[in-house]
Amino acid sequence: MNLETLMAFAGRHPMLSLALAGLTVAIIYTEIMRLLRGYKALKPAELPLVANQPGAVVVDLSAIADFEKGHIAGSRNVIPSQFDPAGKLLAGAKQSPVVVVCRTGMASAGAARKLKKAGFEQVSWLDGGIVAWQAAGLPLVKGR
Repeated sequence: MNLETLMAFAGRHPMLSLALAGLTVAIIYTEIMRLLRGYKALKPAELPLVANQPGAVVVDLSAIADFEKGHIAGSRNVIPSQFDPAGKLLAGAKQSPVVVVCRTGMASAGAARKLKKAGFEQVSWLDGGIVAWQAAGLPLVKGR
């Protein structure tokens, strides 16, 4: 395949060519933004390595009933509507590792973004949330 063949294809199929170009730009943009966002996604197997560091805080954004059904050992429950980077739970943890967890990983990504904007240095979120944690066969603690 050479450039002449590609140009002939693009001339015969302009919509397919535009779609390919658009998808390529979207993928590149997404990857660059992921690298520059300042917080990272953790796989379930990586979370204990971060959570066991001195001063680390694991914040679980699950509803109280879900938290009591099962949560990661050592995590602290905060209702998403009451999550505040300036709150007393996270006071003094700006230099410490902070991991945000929720049921599916969607709410925790937004909370991680808030923490990074508030000046926290070591922010992570559990990619896939508690669902991914359970799928990896890792244990949950029941109760408060």
